Amino acid sequence: MALDPFADEPRQIMSGHEIGQDLSMLSIDELDERVEMLEQEIARLKEARDRKENSRAAASAFFKLGQG
Repeated sequence: MALDPFADEPRQIMSGHEIGQDLSMLSIDELDERVEMLEQEIARLKEARDRKENSRAAASAFFKLGQG
């Protein structure tokens, strides 16, 4: 096993994920955490999209009713 000359230096931990970043230095646990974080963010984005789509459909229906 090779001796790591930088083993005593603290590793810089990123709080978020940057699309396209180098993943080679992340552990399996860190990768799993990021996958979970991104899956939660995807769910949040889909919920926001659904709310906006419902609002747009409601507004569209409202204004079509008023045109008659």
